[in-house]
Formats: sequence, structure tokens, C-alpha cells
Amino acid sequence: MLMFMFMFSTLLILILIMNMIFMINHWKSINREKNSPFECGFDPFSKSRNSFSIHFFCISLMFLIFDIEITIVIPTTVSLNFITTLSWINFCSIMFTILFVGLIIEWAEGSMEWK
Repeated sequence: MLMFMFMFSTLLILILIMNMIFMINHWKSINREKNSPFECGFDPFSKSRNSFSIHFFCISLMFLIFDIEITIVIPTTVSLNFITTLSWINFCSIMFTILFVGLIIEWAEGSMEWK
């Protein structure tokens, strides 16, 4: 019985502490200044989701693809001493062929035209 009372009182104290923390946290979260965005421009208190341009998203994906290509090509210039010229030419031709085909596909879809 004593063990039950000890566990019950401990559980009751923990529940009270959790409720107090929740009430204090809820009271602090009402502050609109702290919940406002700094640079993103999206208002978190709006009723519905703000529209997002799919075209902008496609342009940013193209930028990421070309940016990743640069991060792959630049370190390989350091390794020119360790590989043969033929393998370097093969690597560059494969990379630029993949990028050129991707660019042609994006151009054919009309993703590069700002509407």
C-alpha cells in the first residue's frame, strides 16, 4: 500500500509539473512578434497556404542540377595528375553530354521560358 501511495503521489506531482510547463509555454506562444517570420515572407497566421510558383521550383531544380555538376567537375581537376588524359576526356564528355541532354529536355518542355 505504501508503494502504491508513493507511485501515485509521484505520478500526480509529475502531471502537475507537466501541466504547469504546458500552461507557461502556451502563455508564451501567444506572442506574435516571436512567431513572425524573419526573412521567408510567408505569414504563418494566414488562413490557407500561400501559392507557390511551380515554374520557380523547376528553375531552382535546374540550378541545383548544374550546381551539383560543378561540385563534381571541379575536384576532378585536382586529380588530373593521377588519371590518364583519355579517361579525363571520357569523364568530361559523359558529364557534358548528360547536362546537354538535360538542357535540351528542359528547353523542349518550355521550362526555361518565364511565363
